Amino acid sequence: METPQSELEIDSNALRNAGAIDLSQALDLSSSVARQNNFGGLWNSFALRGFVGDGNLPSNFLVNGFNAGRGFGGSRDLSGIESVEVLKGPRAALFGRGEPGGTVNLVTKRPTFDTAGELRFSVGSFDTYRMDVDYTTPVSDSVAIRLVGFYEDAESFRDTIESTKQGFSPSIAWQVSEQSQLVYELEYSHQEVPFDRGVIAIDGELGLIPESRFLGEPGDGPMEADVVGHQLEFQHDFNDNWSALVGVNYRDTSLEGNATETGFGDVVDDEINRFRRYRDYDAAYQVIRAEVTGELELGGLEHRVIVGIDSDKFENDQFVLRVRGERFINVFNPEYGAYPLPEPGPNGDRIEIQESVGLFIQDQISITDKLDIRIGARYDDYEKELTNRRADTVTKQTETRVSPQFGAVYQASETVSVYAAYGENFRPLSGSDANGNGFEPNQSTSVEAGVKFTLNDGALFGTAAIFKVEQDNILVVDDPEAFTSAAIGEAESQGFEIDINGEIADGLSLWASYTYVDAKTKNAFFDANFGFTVEAGSSLLNIPEQQLSVQLVKSGEVSGKLLEYGGGLLHVGARNGFFGTDFELPSYTIARAFVNYELTDEIALRAEIDNLFDDTYYTNSFADVWIQPGTPRSFRISATYQF
Repeated sequence: METPQSELEIDSNALRNAGAIDLSQALDLSSSVARQNNFGGLWNSFALRGFVGDGNLPSNFLVNGFNAGRGFGGSRDLSGIESVEVLKGPRAALFGRGEPGGTVNLVTKRPTFDTAGELRFSVGSFDTYRMDVDYTTPVSDSVAIRLVGFYEDAESFRDTIESTKQGFSPSIAWQVSEQSQLVYELEYSHQEVPFDRGVIAIDGELGLIPESRFLGEPGDGPMEADVVGHQLEFQHDFNDNWSALVGVNYRDTSLEGNATETGFGDVVDDEINRFRRYRDYDAAYQVIRAEVTGELELGGLEHRVIVGIDSDKFENDQFVLRVRGERFINVFNPEYGAYPLPEPGPNGDRIEIQESVGLFIQDQISITDKLDIRIGARYDDYEKELTNRRADTVTKQTETRVSPQFGAVYQASETVSVYAAYGENFRPLSGSDANGNGFEPNQSTSVEAGVKFTLNDGALFGTAAIFKVEQDNILVVDDPEAFTSAAIGEAESQGFEIDINGEIADGLSLWASYTYVDAKTKNAFFDANFGFTVEAGSSLLNIPEQQLSVQLVKSGEVSGKLLEYGGGLLHVGARNGFFGTDFELPSYTIARAFVNYELTDEIALRAEIDNLFDDTYYTNSFADVWIQPGTPRSFRISATYQF
């Protein structure tokens, strides 16, 4: 109620009730978030309030407040995640370079000093098998551990596609003293997932080939994505009002493998051209952060202060081979392996190192018992070095930026508060232009105003907001052959959103999230990737005007044991499916249902149905030849043993 910005916490109950097991599914619960091109299923990409970050990298997210999302470790599994926070609006004043429309923060599962464990087995459609384990226990009066892991083996509704994923997230907490705690967390995952660009629209028409049709080459095998991450945090409470946090996060990721993909051409004689690429990507991300938070009285006013310093270093090493073909697969009767492409040749070979140091301060001042204002700013000193090993060139760039924020919140009553906020955001851009020079950072500004309220004696909480975000220096393709871009795009996003969640009656909970957003370009520019001009006023890619997520859960008792059942729906409006053209992905509404029953105090059974009415739908695209179809009706049965 006292925060002058819109925030949405997706807690463990909401995640479980939605059946979410990866980050993209979790973010479907926030209507402010729209799915973007997911790089053949190999990473998480999302737009918040109409804007996406760098389309050539996964969307960045935080882990426990530390930048950690960039890199190539595959889609993020939720096995080690306690909750997902959607922090709307620019947050650069606190967290540094981030996504223009807002920030996603993952809160991990950490050790507790109460022994508890959970083992869950799941069996689902398309021969999907999964096991999850979560166990925490003290090992002494001052040390506790937590062991979290998963293993998944799955086929797919997509022809020939099979994947395996596994991960392990152990952590240890040491209560050094009554005032101090040290926590270490390890993140490990290994995924083997075939690169899958999805289906195509033929002459602009979807549905002429089945949603199961795979147009790559099974013989390429899967892409392999790996993550090894470490996070260490030390927190010390000086007293009831002041504390300090010092932490370091290091995450090493890699992605390697072959993929045959459809090209950007028409279907001729029932065939489409393809190209084949070999990718070997490595990325290392290091973040060090130290901050002090506290409360004090100054000038007769109460201040809540955060002040700190951080530094981060991102190394992005990409090696790519490529070969093109001419109409090498029949889209109606594919014959895999019949027309193999030759071995790929040199395409891209570069390493980019981005480093920055930031100083930040935020002060929330209580002017009266009901009125707070928030002021803050961050200073960043940033440098980038790009080495093009193929061209044997090195370019360097330095930038400094100040990112301010302002906000005010007025508590009109115990149940209603109103707020307004202004913020700026900057995000360094990867790559170089046609002259080998770096880019001016992507810059965004945001204004929003809203109301926060509680209903049902505080059991139901809601936020309604209007917002406007403007963005400059958006990357567009300048020369697809030379792999260069130009930072010349400008866009604007504005809209309205409302989130409500909590208990609406005894044993009946509601989750509802609705957003209307109008996101369009502000200037015209030539897109060399496809050879046409994108006109001013063009709709941004994959951004629906309207999106709605609703979930109802009823709980009660049967024979003295807990019974939960419920369902939900997700509506995504029509949206642009090929930037700069009039090709659209159709709107869709899908429903799900579940029931969970505790057989004993230790054992529970759960049954879930997704896409209840077996609708055909498409979640995202990059162009009319790279379109991701949604999963048909699917079932999952889980057994959970708690100990």
